[in-house]
Amino acid sequence: MTTYRSDFLRILSERGFIHQVSEPEELDARLLEGGVTAYIGFDATADSLHAGSLLPIMMLHWLQQTGHKPIVLMGGGTTKVGDPSDKDETRPLLSEERIAANIAGIRKVFDRFLTFGAGPTDAVMVNNADWLDALEYIPFLRDIGRHFTINRMLSFESVKRRLEREQPLTFLEFNYMILQAYDFLELYRRQGCVLQMGGSDQWGNIVNGIELIRRMEGGQAFALTAPLLTTASGAKMGKTAGGAVWLDADKLSPYEYWQYWRNTEDDDVGRFLKLFTTLPLDEIARLEALEGAEINEAKKVLASEATRLLHGGQAAREAEETARRTFEEGALGAALPTVEVPVAELEAGLGLLTALVKAQLAASNGEARRAVQGGAVKVNDEKVGDFRLTLTPDNLRDGVIKLSLGKKRHALLKAT
Repeated sequence: MTTYRSDFLRILSERGFIHQVSEPEELDARLLEGGVTAYIGFDATADSLHAGSLLPIMMLHWLQQTGHKPIVLMGGGTTKVGDPSDKDETRPLLSEERIAANIAGIRKVFDRFLTFGAGPTDAVMVNNADWLDALEYIPFLRDIGRHFTINRMLSFESVKRRLEREQPLTFLEFNYMILQAYDFLELYRRQGCVLQMGGSDQWGNIVNGIELIRRMEGGQAFALTAPLLTTASGAKMGKTAGGAVWLDADKLSPYEYWQYWRNTEDDDVGRFLKLFTTLPLDEIARLEALEGAEINEAKKVLASEATRLLHGGQAAREAEETARRTFEEGALGAALPTVEVPVAELEAGLGLLTALVKAQLAASNGEARRAVQGGAVKVNDEKVGDFRLTLTPDNLRDGVIKLSLGKKRHALLKAT
């Protein structure tokens, strides 16, 4: 492991964030001087980010905590094109109105991790549509496009992968790498930004930006990438069988978010504590050393710390208490996911399979039926074996019906 002198690179290295760094000694020296401005770009394809975006968010968090200035670059312009990296097919194009709404939703997440303002280390959020929308095609080709060769662009993994699989790669998407390099140039000119960070799949795109800055401005810029994370079993970060692990509380409750981290695989606990919490490394080492059933205590710490960073201390405490009451006492925790059901629907008889899908405990009636037949479903903590069961007002307990799928997934149906 490289020994860094600057706080930022040292922390990132010790906590496992670094995959590659361009000219590490020069970047380390610049960071020691203080006041480095760096950015990470985020697509605006949805109105919330998911847990897969937490790694770059935490990189920006540590950047600010160590005395530097983070830029959150929203791809209001490039989202209209689509990044071909790690994709096998063309993404649907979004309207400008939809993109603007998505950016507004995403901003709320960053307010939890960064301090925004006009100070020297305050974060700023910028939109690359501010400069990309104003580009004129011929001047852009003349001034920027001449610095990129088709030979090199065809050598990029994101392009080669699509071509090898005979998946269409549109000319629109092919331009993405030029636009991303141009973003780096614009931020260098406008904000004095000299460092772009991202996932390891972005290395080639970032290096393109460094080269463009050198050619057009004679300046030095840097790249820093993080490893693309998967769980110990090979699953992609931020995804579960139930769908994306959203960072917006309206799309995924704090309790469900807490449960996502509580269900971390044993082999991932130490690594995730380093990446997704701000706990001191000596405390993480203590938790990581726990064995057997005690590892569950480390998972609870991970869940509570990750939830606190995103949703605040109170939400984390409520989620932990709900889990404790649900699992240790069999009681109804106040923070359990709740779905409202009209009393009239219960009076008419609500099918159990329909109820499980409505509560998002199953994706389809078929999946729900298999879960019931497998003995994994409980109603009010009583195991149910008949998938033809209907729920009625007689099943209400204090105005709710508790549904459980396995030991860890629960939801309430609330009569309205």
